[in-house]
Amino acid sequence: MDFRTLWTSFGGKARPTKRPRKSTFTHKSHRTSCQCKSTMNSTLFQYTAEDRYAEAFAKNFTTVLVGIIINCINGLFVCTFFKSSIFYNDPRYILYIHMVISDMLMVFFSVSLIVMAYAWPKVPLPFCVILLIITSTTHKNTPLTLAGMAVERYVAICKPLHHHQICTVRRTYILISLIWGVGVLPGLADLILLLIVRPISIFTTSILCSTSAVYSTPYHEDQSKVTHGLYTSVVWLILVFTYYQVLIAARRASADKSSAKKAQNTILLHGAQLLLCMLSNITPVIDKIYGQLVPTLRSKITFFNYLLTNLLPRLLSPLIYGVRDKQFFKYMKGLFSCRQINAKIESTRQ
Repeated sequence: MDFRTLWTSFGGKARPTKRPRKSTFTHKSHRTSCQCKSTMNSTLFQYTAEDRYAEAFAKNFTTVLVGIIINCINGLFVCTFFKSSIFYNDPRYILYIHMVISDMLMVFFSVSLIVMAYAWPKVPLPFCVILLIITSTTHKNTPLTLAGMAVERYVAICKPLHHHQICTVRRTYILISLIWGVGVLPGLADLILLLIVRPISIFTTSILCSTSAVYSTPYHEDQSKVTHGLYTSVVWLILVFTYYQVLIAARRASADKSSAKKAQNTILLHGAQLLLCMLSNITPVIDKIYGQLVPTLRSKITFFNYLLTNLLPRLLSPLIYGVRDKQFFKYMKGLFSCRQINAKIESTRQ
């Protein structure tokens, strides 16, 4: 093998020593080369389409699987509540199970929207708006419920003599109704803005069912920023106020310090739960930052960001609270270990 052949085998270009003769097969070789290039391009396109299909299937499968796991675990807490009537007269557990049910609904509708984006890209707009309003409402319910649970602990520690008069079962259900009413307001505001900005004929069309596609005007963006800031500020003020009051009561208490200390830890836990819920509010910011840094992995970053900031907190928040509560965990353990627990239920006046 001479030097010219060795250089060519490593990728170099050999220089001809003399001008090559004109071949009669030039046109045929060129046509064959074009056919080969065309075949390679079609094959490359086919592999790209298959890769995209496999990636979409993997994302949908993972999302559905994680959603089912989260709702199954949260369903255990719901079953424990309804199977043990001792929790029916305690406002704290009623608010807790409301938060769990709201999280389950949020996971179900959120995962459904993700799957629909792939399987049903053209959804009738009225049906899509209903789904978006339900998802937005259940998303807002969790921090509002955490605020209500913090207020209940504040009343139990700082006003123990009036706790049974203030925190009744009837008033707890009224509070839950108010939470749903306040939570649905941003979704209704988006709908009203859509009716004002867009022509009414848009409701006869079909569209990709996502918030960015339906509510795409600057007015919706401003409204979203205002409502997110308002809701977050109010909830944080309630948590800080109740924690401060419980802290003062714990320092002044001479007898029941353990109960006050437990209430402090509970409100701190509500703050941690609220931080987990707030992760979903910074999802667009994270997507934008990492999407610009690594544009080739933008879809994968968005997907994992959705799992970590939207789905995972809906599992950790109820799980931490339910397992931490000794009474609730005892009944759940007894219920699913097939052991009967005899409980004496004291009736309370409502």
